[in-house]
Amino acid sequence: MKKEYLRDGRAPIPQSEATSRVMSANKGKNTKPELLLRKALWNEHIRGYRLHWKQVPGRPDIAFVSKKLAVFVNGCYWHRCPHCHPHEPKTNSDFWQRKFEANMARDKKKIEALLTQDWKVITIWECEIKRNIQNSVKAIMEKLNNK
Repeated sequence: MKKEYLRDGRAPIPQSEATSRVMSANKGKNTKPELLLRKALWNEHIRGYRLHWKQVPGRPDIAFVSKKLAVFVNGCYWHRCPHCHPHEPKTNSDFWQRKFEANMARDKKKIEALLTQDWKVITIWECEIKRNIQNSVKAIMEKLNNK
């Protein structure tokens, strides 16, 4: 039985069913980069954090509540990484340009809201986790230790 993908109107209809399947499989939380980072934190005995904590703006991926440290684990493609500059889609480019700009504006708004509440914020990019996850862990440890 062939699965039919329902459209919710938030995105243009992909040109191929394969593209539709790939896009439908994207998750908002507990992504592979998040899981890798959390495992690395656990291995370094860094505990005591909350996941997707709703009590602060932006629902950070990882929140060290007592230290007021919010960690966002951003996918390079969806959040437009400044390090690896992911490619732009070839079709429906106007839609995607608006989508990416809205994502970046939302990210900025979340960070600003947290900063006004005296939280420290760190953004870890997917490519940083792939390149050297220990640098990401070290950056979090330094923020936790107020360095």
